[in-house]
Amino acid sequence: MAIGLIVKALSGFYYVQNEDGLFQCRGRGNFRKRKIKPLVGDRVEFEAENRTDGYVLDVFERKNELIRPPIANVDQALLVFSAKEPDFSTLLLDRFLVHIEANKIEPLIVISKADLLTEADYQAIVDYKAQYEEIGYQVLITSTTIDGGIDEVLTHTGNKITVVAGQSGVGKSSLLNVLKPELAIETNEISTHLGRGKHTTRHVELLPIGTGLIADTPGFSSLDFIEMEHEELSSYFPEMARRHEYCKFRGCTHTSEPKCAVKDALDQGEIIQHRYDHYLQFLDEIKNQKRRY
Repeated sequence: MAIGLIVKALSGFYYVQNEDGLFQCRGRGNFRKRKIKPLVGDRVEFEAENRTDGYVLDVFERKNELIRPPIANVDQALLVFSAKEPDFSTLLLDRFLVHIEANKIEPLIVISKADLLTEADYQAIVDYKAQYEEIGYQVLITSTTIDGGIDEVLTHTGNKITVVAGQSGVGKSSLLNVLKPELAIETNEISTHLGRGKHTTRHVELLPIGTGLIADTPGFSSLDFIEMEHEELSSYFPEMARRHEYCKFRGCTHTSEPKCAVKDALDQGEIIQHRYDHYLQFLDEIKNQKRRY
């Protein structure tokens, strides 16, 4: 028996990598009875008589699990947002960040296409970068081709499992192609009518890039809050989570309660207004979803 990492799942086979190489395996044991399906990113126990005839015997405990793409134990999300075409959206960025925080994934924000901006618009992107860095996030600004920021991106992906996510049509596939040109992932131009890009996804695979592994498919295709309770939302806004213990009421929702440390920080300009506005919007969305379900 040996231990390895599932780097690809395709047509009922699991491809397990360890220091001895890559092994094609099938699932065995009571996975179905235990309601466990091995996923790309899983650390597993397996046995194999040769490279093409192995069996996955057990799956080690996961630190997180995504549904779309189906992948486990993700360390980092490379969030790609464009400065222009489509325009940079703090609302969509904050939505992604909440989901990433909820899954205990470290985000790295990449703002692309900065070369398409006027000087004034570029300064606005620099200001956004400073705001999110103040919260504690890492933010990189790159050009349309993204080549200029690749070395910096690679320094953040070492020894980590990374998924690429973000706005549609911003160049996520292009970024992967720059990171590993032999991928030749298909990309399509943005539809000017819809303002959306398209991508073709075959299966999830972890690709060795630098000293890390990156999933070759855009992540987080579902961004609703169905699995989330409204009481936990503020814990996924780091600047609110840090102040929650100083609120007068333990269950403070930071909306209308007196002596709320979050609202005090907002009044003093220590919390960004648009972040708080998005928090209220997501809070309403979660409450309305719970009523419907």
